Amino acid sequence: MDLKFTAEEEAFRAEVLDFLRTSLPERIAQKVRTVKHLTRDDMVQWHGILNARGWLANHWPKAYGGPGWNAVQKFIFENECAIAGAPRIVPFGVNMLGPVLIKYGSEAQKRYWLPRILDGSDWWCQGYSEPGAGSDLASVRTTAVRTTENGKEYYVVNGQKTWTTLGHYANMIFCLVRTAQDVRKQEGISFLLVDMKTPGVEVRPIITLDGEHEVNEVFFTDVRVPVDNLVGEENKGWTYAKYLLTYERTNIAGVGFSVAALRRLKAAAAKVRRNGRALIDDPLFAARLARVEIDLENMKTTNLRVLAAVAGGGAPGAESSMLKIRGTEIRQEISSLMRRAMGSYAQPFIEEALEDGCEGELVGPGEASSAAAQYFNNRKLSIFGGSNEIQKNIISKMILGL
Repeated sequence: MDLKFTAEEEAFRAEVLDFLRTSLPERIAQKVRTVKHLTRDDMVQWHGILNARGWLANHWPKAYGGPGWNAVQKFIFENECAIAGAPRIVPFGVNMLGPVLIKYGSEAQKRYWLPRILDGSDWWCQGYSEPGAGSDLASVRTTAVRTTENGKEYYVVNGQKTWTTLGHYANMIFCLVRTAQDVRKQEGISFLLVDMKTPGVEVRPIITLDGEHEVNEVFFTDVRVPVDNLVGEENKGWTYAKYLLTYERTNIAGVGFSVAALRRLKAAAAKVRRNGRALIDDPLFAARLARVEIDLENMKTTNLRVLAAVAGGGAPGAESSMLKIRGTEIRQEISSLMRRAMGSYAQPFIEEALEDGCEGELVGPGEASSAAAQYFNNRKLSIFGGSNEIQKNIISKMILGL
């Protein structure tokens, strides 16, 4: 694959850069660059700006509101956004549910839900993981029993989902539910869309070690969901779940965010001095920095190959698992090196340093304020979306037939 951009692609890159200069609010970009907490309004604002330009769902077909970009254009856009300090788009509606509805949803579901994803009418969250069913997702136990009441058909849902990211902001959740018990476990799962305002839905916060409220538990007690909210066929949800996960895993790789984080790391290592010289000139530190940069450049190539496959009408296959493994390892290594670069200044965790308005100089260099929080938060990357160990099993089955 030729990784040199053509004149047309360089022109597109210039268009993206101009858009980011004029449309990305500096207030939001500064928060991203300094790893401050983003508010719900920040995320909604950037979502709306991209949608107004027609660049929000850049991997959707043009017929459904996508811009019709090829793989290289998507790669350029995501990288330049990350480098400029644009926040990550909340992925659950645009990047996960959207492709599933486009491929497997009914025409009525596409007409109703896809525009609402684009204009922000619905904030979606993901109802996959359960206590005892994380990496072993086929073991979900949340049940959906079909029933008829007053001439209308419903699923009555009972169970629990956990690690529901940003579920406290969401008004909709897409769920894997068990609709058949006496079959192979993968064959008894369905894919259901649930309004979180329905009676019987309860969201409880999970406060992580850094004091952050990012994830939640969601409980369902006799929740009635119209049968029209079933995506595809009953008991075929495992197929749709796997299709969605390939997109999630590709996004977890976060190539653009690794590029931006590596730039911040290099700048910090150039400022920090140890034993009379800049840390970036220390042979041991420089060797680790070079290794992660080489790995990142290799991952860019794989990312382009996956995007090209999607642009050609396919879905990411084993490559998405490869991206997930290497992408998460690279992001973890970069955050580890940043913590090392800050030395003892990275040890204390001061929550106020991550809030908007704080200058980040409470303890040591500005980069130190988020170094520990970023390091510990990024440990989850190799677990969610299917643990890296599970991804290695997928690769061995799909490529080696083991």
